[in-house]
Amino acid sequence: MACVNVNTNVSDQFYRYKMPRLIAKVEGKGNGIKTVVVNMPEIAKALSRPPKYPTKYFGCELGAQTQFDLKNDRYIVNGAHEAIKLQGLLDGFIKKFVLCPQCSNPETNLVILSRKQLILQRCIACGYQGPVDMNHKLTTFILKNPPDQDNQAQATSKSKKSKKSKKQESVNGDCNSPEANAQEQMAAQRASGGDILAPPEAQDAGDDDDWTEDFSEAAVRERMRDLTSAAKGLTLTDDLEKTQEERMNILYNFIKQKHESKTLAGADKDILAEAERLEIKEKCPTILVELLFNADILKQIKEHKKLLLRFCNDSPKAQKYLLSGIEILVGKIHKDVLMSKVPHILKTLYDEDILDEDVILKWAAKPTKNHVSKSVAEDIREKAKPFIKWLEEAEVEDSDKDGSDDEEIAYSPTEVVSMSEPKNEDDDDESGADIDIDAI
Repeated sequence: MACVNVNTNVSDQFYRYKMPRLIAKVEGKGNGIKTVVVNMPEIAKALSRPPKYPTKYFGCELGAQTQFDLKNDRYIVNGAHEAIKLQGLLDGFIKKFVLCPQCSNPETNLVILSRKQLILQRCIACGYQGPVDMNHKLTTFILKNPPDQDNQAQATSKSKKSKKSKKQESVNGDCNSPEANAQEQMAAQRASGGDILAPPEAQDAGDDDDWTEDFSEAAVRERMRDLTSAAKGLTLTDDLEKTQEERMNILYNFIKQKHESKTLAGADKDILAEAERLEIKEKCPTILVELLFNADILKQIKEHKKLLLRFCNDSPKAQKYLLSGIEILVGKIHKDVLMSKVPHILKTLYDEDILDEDVILKWAAKPTKNHVSKSVAEDIREKAKPFIKWLEEAEVEDSDKDGSDDEEIAYSPTEVVSMSEPKNEDDDDESGADIDIDAI
């Protein structure tokens, strides 16, 4: 079986840390298609990690479900995936959860601190100890499935058989023998949650080594001094296990705190990182509209342009959520004030490169009742018609022009409503001058 270096950054053919090259086999068809990592047990053994971990890592990165057939040693990722792609993902797993951040040596162990909900990585080679990237979704799985869980399960099974055998022997022999007493003590220890692999004497003797895991406040503060600023902020929560609505509320409160403390201006990167952590980046614009905009939205768009671009730039889906938030703001909250300003709002968002032309035109073509009533959605698009028409005509004009950039398209009050004033139902005057879009 072909082998590759565990650390792909090392090209030395005599590098001592090797692992088998990943072999993938696609099975099934249609909705039942799946990829079996044929040699996952061998790969996991070379990495000193349970085979569940890299398999689950593939699922997290690919957005696919995973299956573990422990009886037959089959590790499966739903969908059809090429071996070369999975090998690349495996390199990512190794860098995050195997290689020592300090010496790049793969001789590391994962230590679970259940009380702290933290996963530490310890390097046998250089002595490094520090947390892994707790923002990755795999960490939730690792906490629920500790590295020694499979070994403990096997040990438990063997222990039960041994207990049954010895119990039978004690019926025929001396029930008060030292061996029987020791077995009873171990059974009691298991029942009380103690170490099932060591007798009470060994556990008592191990108490002398507790200095290696001192979690007193003073010890934690001392260790925190040695951590990087990024590591200090690493905490694990079960946020990704929560519903989308709960995660939206978490992000809402995060942005609200920044807004109320007047620290929003320089927090755009932090807000983006939090939205990505909660996996609701594309939906964030609806929260921004709710928190940052009111009747003075035209001024506020320019004020928060940088933050909006963090989410909307090159993201049509985020732009659609922004338009949904605008619909709610205009149609439900500030209807009397903002309905007449819809074309101005859209033009400002367009001029600031926050909304793309294609997204606006698709939004205008299809009113929906997802956020406001359909009649209100139609009213909003009706008010937006002057700007929508200008966009459409500008698009046609651009395709017809032969290099002339001096021509401008103007609104005609004989066809559309002036964007500077709401339409007066009784006003049939058609003698007004054309309105230049750039004068809005």
